[in-house]
Parts: sequence; structure tokens; C-alpha cells
Amino acid sequence: MTAVGEPAAPPGDAPAGRFRAPHRNRRWPLVAVVAALLAQMAFAMLATAVAQSPTVDEPVYIGTGVTYLRDHDLRYNPEHPPLGKILIGAGAVLGGARLDTSFTGTDLEVGPHLLYASGNDAQRVLLAARLPVIVLTLLFGLVVFAFARDLAGPAGGVAALALYAFSPDVIAHGSLATLDVPAAGFLLTSAWLAWRARRRPRLYVPLTGLALGAATATKMSALPAVPVLLALVAVSAWTSCRSRDARRPVAAALLSAAGAGVLAAGVVWAAYLAVDPRLRWTAPAGVPAIGGLRGLLVDALPFPGPFRDGMRVQFGFEDLTWTSFLFGDTYRGSRWYYLPAALLVKTPLGMLALWAAGVAAMALLPRLRPAAPYVLAPAAVLLAAAMTGARDLGVRYAIFLPMFLAVAAAGAVLVRRRAAGLAVGVLVLFAAVSSLRAFPYYLPYANEAFGGPSKTHLYLHDSNVDWGQDLGRLADRLRDRYPGQRVWLAYKGSGVPSYYGIRAADPLTVPPDRVHGLLVVSDSWIAKDDPRLTPLIASSTPIDEVGHSITIFRRP
Repeated sequence: MTAVGEPAAPPGDAPAGRFRAPHRNRRWPLVAVVAALLAQMAFAMLATAVAQSPTVDEPVYIGTGVTYLRDHDLRYNPEHPPLGKILIGAGAVLGGARLDTSFTGTDLEVGPHLLYASGNDAQRVLLAARLPVIVLTLLFGLVVFAFARDLAGPAGGVAALALYAFSPDVIAHGSLATLDVPAAGFLLTSAWLAWRARRRPRLYVPLTGLALGAATATKMSALPAVPVLLALVAVSAWTSCRSRDARRPVAAALLSAAGAGVLAAGVVWAAYLAVDPRLRWTAPAGVPAIGGLRGLLVDALPFPGPFRDGMRVQFGFEDLTWTSFLFGDTYRGSRWYYLPAALLVKTPLGMLALWAAGVAAMALLPRLRPAAPYVLAPAAVLLAAAMTGARDLGVRYAIFLPMFLAVAAAGAVLVRRRAAGLAVGVLVLFAAVSSLRAFPYYLPYANEAFGGPSKTHLYLHDSNVDWGQDLGRLADRLRDRYPGQRVWLAYKGSGVPSYYGIRAADPLTVPPDRVHGLLVVSDSWIAKDDPRLTPLIASSTPIDEVGHSITIFRRP
């Protein structure tokens, strides 16, 4: 007999609760696989974050973020919006960071002062500041899974998440207190929400605007994707109206795009007002005057004054000439093909193959074609913008590609050929093994075609291989293998060697004939082909390396 309020069991079947149980049981293996992939990614990022000393950019963001929260002053680091730095600073503050209240230095000095001269445990503060980015990186993994599952089902979601979770570049930069992964992840989130707005625009159009605003409030490099994503919001709203035979689909599309744009701008304003509710701002000395079309663009943006001045600083950086290194060639300036070439080195071979297969599937399979603009157009526009930049300093400028193309790769599971599923599984496994073999040296990763992480410095430099992350490992190596020996150190980074117990002199401040003993050189210094350092290296013998980013020479 059925109790009052309970639905009757379908005739000839088990009771209603049992009838639904098999479906629930089928979900648990999927949940377990997703959890396992994210757990291994979390372990890899935490292990990396614990071991590494500060990279070049991290102290600036940490010190600035702490200052934002403590002093409510926007004067530091205006070239980047505040949202990402607020999150990083919150992690540092929760980790017990203290900043000397009498400090009055520059934004380049505030981070080192916070880490090394304010009575803090530098590595503890550094880890605490990295944790918010690690958490965001894991959450973006769920977005990758959900986006890919929407397009290609559970198998596609798992394949996409596996590529994301084993991406050496995402692991490397997702474990740092920097802005690249947060900005890219918010952009991916906005693309996914725009896709979902095709069916429920009233819910997902506002969420798209908020996610797009979060990306723009984190890093200005998100700006080229803004018009693309607003256009996609319009397409989604128009599609939704047509599917429901609603009237005035064009008006609905335009209003949806405008509403999302207003919300995105509102998030940017909110990020600045969260730091300083009165928005006190005086442009710092040295902000370049930007004319022409770029100047008109800056003046037209509906953002606060500090954001627009930050754009002027960024344009000023683009007008500089930077020293770059690619495939053993040191050069001045930039090359349009730098990022594709660097990605060829820095991406697992199985991952490259699945990216290509996924892009082809999105173009060829009718089921996936409607989604192709949402996945491929933002990535293509961002890559085109990054390739025109003046700074050939690392694939982190294209960190959005492993995210968007992981989603695209999910389309390969829909190819209806007998060997297709097996090929996808093998390539995912190949990419995973390549990534695992690099543990814990994800920052200097190179794939097997280029000799692995130990050879990356022969092809690339800066944040691709040596970003100052190995001072702690260097200190351990010198103590264990070379105790008591004279050390000369040419280090490129933001860490303070003496804090880690490294007692070394600068070989660039004395005549070459006085440099004897151990000559320790950051690989990025070697790549720059500095005329003061090159003769010293040429007359020395390499005897050791640390973290695939620092070379130790013996100098007679």
C-alpha cells in the first residue's frame, strides 16, 4: 500500500526510489574520475608551490594586493586591474603576512620588502598567496569539464578535463601568485555561460557579463575577447528567441549584449571601488602619453581613470624593445610566430594531436558546428592579439589555449569510427605520462621531441624555463655538494639569495680574472647573451644544473 504523498511505483517495476537508483549509481564513476583528475592536479600544483621560490612577477602582485587590503590605495602596479591582486593579497593576509607600516618604496620594492624585510616567513607567505590561484585553477577545471560535457557528453568532458589537468603550462602557472591563469579561466567561464545562454538567457546572460567583467578586472589582455563574447551573447539571445518563436529577436540580442557589457564594466568598477571606495587617483609619473587610435580607444573605454592609465602603461611596454630567445637565437624585438613555436615546444605531443583533432571535429561535425564560435573564436582572437605583442617572454601569454582547446578536443570523441575512441584514449594517456614525467619541474617543461625539461633552455628562456623559481633548490645543492666553496651568482629573479642561505658574489661587478670557483648562472641570463657574462661562461666548465633552470660552472 502506498503511503499518503508518495508516488505509486510504475506497474510491474520496483518502487520509485529504487527505480531511480541505477541512474544515480551510474553517476558515481564519473564523479570519481573527475575528482581523481582534479586531485592529481591539486597535488602537482601544491608540490610545485611549496618547493619554488618567488618568480619574477609574484612579489609585485603579493605586495600590491596586501597594500590594497591594508591601505586602500591604488598607487601600486597600475598596469594591471586589481581583482586578481586582491585575491592574492587576501591569501597572503590570511597566511599571516605583515607589511611594515613605515614602508614608502615603489611597487617593485614592496613585494621583496614584504617577503624578506618585514619579519615574515617568506615561503609561508608565498604559499598562502598562491593558494587562491590554485583553488581558482581547480574550479576552472570544473568549467572545462562542464563545457566539454555539454558539447560531447560525459566521455568528452572527461577527455577535456584530463588534458587540462595534465597540462604542464596550466599546472606551472596555476601554482603561482600571478594573473595569467585567473584571467584566462574567467574568459573560458564567460564563453561557457554564453553558450548556455542559448537555452536560458535570463539566467546565463547576466552570469556571462559577470565572468567577463572578472576577466577584465584581472588582466587587461582580456580586452580583445570582450567584443567577441558580447557578440556571442547576442547570438545566444537571438537563437533562444528563434527557438521559442519569440518576437523581436534582434532587439533581444542587442539588449542582451548591452546588458552583459554593462555588467562587465560594473565588475571592473566594483574591483577598483573595493580597494578605494572614494577612487582617489593621481596618475603616477612616467605614464606615457598614447596618441593615435590607441589613445582614442583608451579615452573611450567606460572604465575608471586608473584602468585607463594602466592601459597607457601597457601600451608603453609594447613600445619598448625586449631581448628575446627562440631556438638558440638571441634577438631584439619580437617575432610573429614566437608563441606558436614556443607552444610547439611546451605542449605534450599527445595534447597537440588532440587539439588539432578537436578543432577539425568542431569544423566538420554538424553537432559541434554551432559551438565552434564559442570555443574557437575567443581563443583565435586572443592568440592573434598576443602574437602581435612586443614581449616574446613565454607561453603564459597564451595560457588560454590549453583551456579552450581542451574543450575543443572533446569533440574528437564524437568521431564515429571504430578506432577513434581508442586513439583518443591513447593520446590522452600519452599526454598524461609526458606531464607526470616532468614532475615537479612543470615550469621548464618541454615535450619529448625537444628533449624534455632538461633541454628547454636550449630553445626558450624567461617564464618558459627560468623565472627565478629555484633559489631554494640551489641553496640545497650548494650545501649538499659544494660546501665551503666560493660562489659567484648571476641570478635572474625576485628572490633574495641570502635569505635561502646562499652566500655569493656578483660576477658582473668585478674583472673576469677575479672570478674563480663556482659560477652559478640563471639560464635566462645565459640566453640573453650578455657581453659581460658570455666570456666568463665560455672559459668555464659546466658541472651541474638545478631545477633545469640554473647551470653551475666550474671556473678555474
